[in-house]
Amino acid sequence: MLFPSEIFLFLFLPIVTLLYYGVFIRNQKAKNLFLFVASLLFYAYGEPVYVFLMLFMIFLHYGFGLLVNHSTNWKKGILFLMVIVDVCLLGYFKYADFLISIVNGIFSTSFPLLHVALPIGISFFTFQAISYVVDVYRGKGEVQTNFLNVGLYIALFPQLIAGPIVRYETIAYEIEHRKENLTDFSQGVTRFIVGLAKKVLLANQFAIVADAVFNGFRDASPTSLSLFWLGAISYTLQIYFDFWGYSDMAIGLGRMFGFHFLENFKNPYIATSISDFWRRWHISLQTWFRDYVYIPLGGSRVQSKIRLFFNIFVVWFLTGIWHGANWTFITWGMMYFVLLMIEKNTSILNKLKNYSYLYTMFFVIIGWVIFRSETLSLAFSYILGLFGIGAQGIIDPIFIQYLRQYAIYYVAGITYCLPMMSNIDRMCKDHFIYDALYIAFILSIFGLSIVYIFNNAYNPFIYFNF
Repeated sequence: MLFPSEIFLFLFLPIVTLLYYGVFIRNQKAKNLFLFVASLLFYAYGEPVYVFLMLFMIFLHYGFGLLVNHSTNWKKGILFLMVIVDVCLLGYFKYADFLISIVNGIFSTSFPLLHVALPIGISFFTFQAISYVVDVYRGKGEVQTNFLNVGLYIALFPQLIAGPIVRYETIAYEIEHRKENLTDFSQGVTRFIVGLAKKVLLANQFAIVADAVFNGFRDASPTSLSLFWLGAISYTLQIYFDFWGYSDMAIGLGRMFGFHFLENFKNPYIATSISDFWRRWHISLQTWFRDYVYIPLGGSRVQSKIRLFFNIFVVWFLTGIWHGANWTFITWGMMYFVLLMIEKNTSILNKLKNYSYLYTMFFVIIGWVIFRSETLSLAFSYILGLFGIGAQGIIDPIFIQYLRQYAIYYVAGITYCLPMMSNIDRMCKDHFIYDALYIAFILSIFGLSIVYIFNNAYNPFIYFNF
């Protein structure tokens, strides 16, 4: 079930909210049970079979949590077993065909592909399940003896299918002790509307251009230099507002029901280094890999520089392959590994000085081209096109048409990438006129988003694939 859909906005969410506050609000256990059941129904709407896989994952990690909490001598062994089970499950559902194709390619075999359907959001809820057990092991959250509470944490519908990855330690207390209030609810509604607008009014419009350019290039349509860049920039904006919008909607929905999820974005397109970019982009994923992979491997405390490189390599290899079973994702992750190694071991940023922003955004855009491409050969050819190699002229009528048709979206999108909006909000907050204008703005973008949704506007979602 998509957040920007009629069934969610006008059926599921209103019913869940009314029942939560009208029937179950006075009893914490009843609230949790209701949200758990509602979350299962939310997932079952799109994945009626794989909801049983989720229930199995919940039961499995509920058991691992109890074992880790009560064991004295076997805690690390239990953790190791849990990781093996999770890797095997992810490997089967997400990477089986990829691995089979590699084996067939290397050994000239002809093993048939399994064609296993990918459960939506499996990477997100698997990482959250791991977080629960590890945080219990580390003493950063109390073990849940109530199966339903573990189920609520893993299956909670606001962040179930697209994140952000909610760490158990951040909401362990709120699972049983949260206190809803009008301020949180109103802020949550506002945050949800803003996220909805980012997704529907911006990301979906950039997706039209990005898909047309990338698909046209794949199908050998003539592509000018300007159109190459317009396609790359469109996808750069699409993936940002697509995922940022869904993160905002998730955070807003969580706030409406008393949960406080951590921020997932911090103006990543103003970063002045690759390191800075990854401190701002998909924060929940990066902190997860840092705390559950990088630091356990030894982090930066290791004595050997080779071991430090290895630790960072592992993180970025896993970051790449987490996004999907394709060499493009692995290459994308390895590109960032190389760039981070260069930044950490050279004085390149000092030499670039005022050009560090251009350097950062150039490689971010190149990275998104690799990420978006279906194969490495297409990615390489597209990147060559950005430098004019293989391009059909400088400007073509299609580029001009897209620019005229979507100019307002590019102006709005690029403006929103800057921190100026949050700065204005901070400076003008609590001023009567500004507050009135802001309310009018929120109502306007909500109404406009609904119009786009009812018009069956183009509504792809990138992170459903992960």
